[in-house]
Amino acid sequence: MKKSPSNPLSPDATRAATGGSTVGTVDPGDIFDWPILTREDEEAVLEVLRSRAMSGNDIAQKFEQEFAQWIGRRHALSFPNGTSALLTAFWACGVGAGDEIICPSMTYWASCAGALHLGATVNFADIERDTLCIDPEDIEHRIGPKTRAIVVVHYAGHPADMDRILPIARRHGVKVIEDASHAQGALYKGRMTGTFGDVGAMSLMTGKSLAIGEGGMLVTNDTNLYERAIAYGHYERTGGPSRYARAGNAISNRDLARFAGVPIGGFKHRLNQMAAAMGRVQLKYYPERIVEIQRAMNRFWDLLEGVPGLYAHRPDSWPDSTMGGWYNARGLYRAEELGGVSCERFCEAVRAEGVAACISGANFPLHTHPLFHEADIFHQGTPTVIAFGQRDVRQGAGSLPVSESIREIAFSVPWFKHDRPEVIEQFASVFRKTAESLA
Repeated sequence: MKKSPSNPLSPDATRAATGGSTVGTVDPGDIFDWPILTREDEEAVLEVLRSRAMSGNDIAQKFEQEFAQWIGRRHALSFPNGTSALLTAFWACGVGAGDEIICPSMTYWASCAGALHLGATVNFADIERDTLCIDPEDIEHRIGPKTRAIVVVHYAGHPADMDRILPIARRHGVKVIEDASHAQGALYKGRMTGTFGDVGAMSLMTGKSLAIGEGGMLVTNDTNLYERAIAYGHYERTGGPSRYARAGNAISNRDLARFAGVPIGGFKHRLNQMAAAMGRVQLKYYPERIVEIQRAMNRFWDLLEGVPGLYAHRPDSWPDSTMGGWYNARGLYRAEELGGVSCERFCEAVRAEGVAACISGANFPLHTHPLFHEADIFHQGTPTVIAFGQRDVRQGAGSLPVSESIREIAFSVPWFKHDRPEVIEQFASVFRKTAESLA
């Protein structure tokens, strides 16, 4: 049964078209439970509580060392959340008043909003329809004399095209900051995301694929950037007076060492050690757990191979590339292959079959949000995005067409944590039958 754009498929019609099939005949069990918590996690957290060491640094530093070894960087620095890690990355890379960063509009606000706190502005770039990551073709023309960094977001676990992005940054002497909050452990051509740019930063909050309760991490091979990050918000680790100074190392950069004992940014960026303890356990098992997630999610998409209008959001064309823990799993939708039926109506039909996880779109396009147009954060009587002499790079509706079409081209899919073929096949059958009824 094929529907025209003027007569989009209704949920009732879908149920009839698919023979009335619904999800629910197979118990999914714990297939969606995350993070996976064991007695080992509990004991690690309880040990911190019992020793009353919640505010120390020793466990956090062990976590950092293990994280750096796992991801393949010389330095790792922990934070209370990913937002703090990204803000610090901006400052460490020299972003300041009057400067600009380039960032995809399709991302969570923490990828760029911290730049406003530093007196900088955000020049938003569009995304690619297939990767949902920043479009390399929309970067270079945005670079100006005050551009300090390009923020690359590996969106919904999909690696960005670093081979095309890095040469642009090198030509212009611009730093590259990777936001790998969606992609811990994802590979781009055999190498982990977060390790290509000058610095990588990421969230480790409970909803992420590497979940430690609440936290963030910054990684880099550049010792100067690492020490700048320490000086900005880790005052206890600068060599200055502190009951925890013995657990840290004095920074070698003389310009920064003068400020030992007081954070240059005025922030306390210490990670709670209960989260660090949980992080050590989660990291220990993360590599094997994401392998199973990848098996499960690839099984789901393999079952939908060739279904009109539905495409996997995964790096099939790149060798040795993966989606990591497949956080925020998306599918790609092409209405023109399904009689013009909108992505939203398709998702409504799938939900009517019992798959609540199918919703059109993703994040909202940040370039249209009032924060990046009107907000006067510092009470200066003018929008912060232009208050420090920045170029006025504000963009309105219609300026970034792919980002603004996100609800038409992408949708969420179930995020399977275990490879249970019978369960996955049942979910995939709903997507397949719904789409085939439209083709």
